[in-house]
Amino acid sequence: MQNVAFTRWDPLRDLLALHEHFGQLVGTDAPGWTPPVDLYETASEFILTAELPGLKRDQIEIHAEDTRIVIRGQRGAGPADPESPIACEQYHRVERGHGHFSRAFALPEAVDVDAVTADLKDGILTVTMPKAAGRGTRRVDVT
Repeated sequence: MQNVAFTRWDPLRDLLALHEHFGQLVGTDAPGWTPPVDLYETASEFILTAELPGLKRDQIEIHAEDTRIVIRGQRGAGPADPESPIACEQYHRVERGHGHFSRAFALPEAVDVDAVTADLKDGILTVTMPKAAGRGTRRVDVT
């Protein structure tokens, strides 16, 4: 009896693949991958969480503006641990997204850009943005 593997159909994956192929046709840069993000609000702040497994702090760039947050980064296509002694000569299956990503989110209220913090733990990036009336832009370091 043959082994048969079933894979659940994901229409969003097909849509992203179509977008990438279209981008190659017209010569625009298609996204490498799109990490999933949750953005929610409390009474005093906005909180964004993003799944970024395998990324280190220095591979993530965050820019906070008064009513917008931008997250950028890059993940390589190689093994999860680039210092691994195992060399990849040929891939038989590639399912993990890799390449550049950039996500931008509009916020319904201004945030205090000087008080925005970011933390990366166990592959989950958490960006905390306290609400404020002030305006401005600054780069946020990931701790």
